[in-house]
Amino acid sequence: MESQLTSKIRKSVISGIVLMILIAISITLSVNFGTAEISFVDVWKIIIGKMLNLPSMINGIKDSSTAIVWDIRLPRILAGAMVGMGLAVSGTVFQSILMNPLADPYTIGVSTGAAFGASIAIYVNIFLENVQVPIILFAFVAALVTLLLVIVLADKGGRFDSSSLIISGIIVSSILSAGISFIKNAAGEEVGAIVFWLMGSLVSRSWTHVHLLTPLIFAGTMICIFFSADLNIVSLGEDTSVSLGIETKKIRMIYLVTASLMTAACVAVSGIIGFVGLIVPHMLRFMLTPDNRILIPLSGFLGSIVLMVSDNFSRVVFTSEIPVGIITTLLGGPFFLFIYLRRGNK
Repeated sequence: MESQLTSKIRKSVISGIVLMILIAISITLSVNFGTAEISFVDVWKIIIGKMLNLPSMINGIKDSSTAIVWDIRLPRILAGAMVGMGLAVSGTVFQSILMNPLADPYTIGVSTGAAFGASIAIYVNIFLENVQVPIILFAFVAALVTLLLVIVLADKGGRFDSSSLIISGIIVSSILSAGISFIKNAAGEEVGAIVFWLMGSLVSRSWTHVHLLTPLIFAGTMICIFFSADLNIVSLGEDTSVSLGIETKKIRMIYLVTASLMTAACVAVSGIIGFVGLIVPHMLRFMLTPDNRILIPLSGFLGSIVLMVSDNFSRVVFTSEIPVGIITTLLGGPFFLFIYLRRGNK
């Protein structure tokens, strides 16, 4: 038994190290990809010079190259890494607390709430002259209101189980989806701006987005890791967790709020990017372990890699850039089908 535990820990540590190395490689490659030709050496001179405030390192490098690397590429890459981490960790949590392998960060309707808020903001910005409202703020606040509605609906009669959460999420999502459709119809010829946001994209992400996302995603991930042992027990079912002295409702609420806030922040910044929160936890369960103490941090690492690679496809491989949400769906759908068929054959 002890040797099995030691082997499990060793395998998990090695996997974590490998994933962190892959993150570093992904960032390195991503920051060098682009239509503008900037040498590898110049790219890293710009990054190191800016990070360490050493202007002498970037002397002789074009101002346009510095702007492309530091103001366009790097914040987009880091924002993508944070969004990927947040969605993957949230997906892992939702699959456990809802005891549903098909759950993802969007199951309880938080993303639909964010999309509704963003749609309102985009509509206002298009049709009301001299009025510009922040899309991210509207999306985040709408997501929080949606979460509150879902919790209120799910907590009827003192019960707060996975079924009531899913049903409440479906109800709220349906109403908000109708609202989004109404706004899209009212937008007429300008509907493209709303549709593009709903597809999910990292275009024009800035350091502001990175600074907003990073503390929230890291704090949320640490909270999820801290309670991961309790989450393992909760995922075994209500009766088992209660018999072992776990406050099921309290743990579910902590994870529900934490994962929903992370999802809301990610969707507010990037729009709806599907499949990352669904396939990443399954990939790691399939290859490593269902233990949430290991699964949560490794999901965060792998989620960052998946979204950075997908974003590279969206901006480099195709002649014209397409929303990264389309790429994640194209990559995620077949892979998830593969896992589903493999499990079905066992």
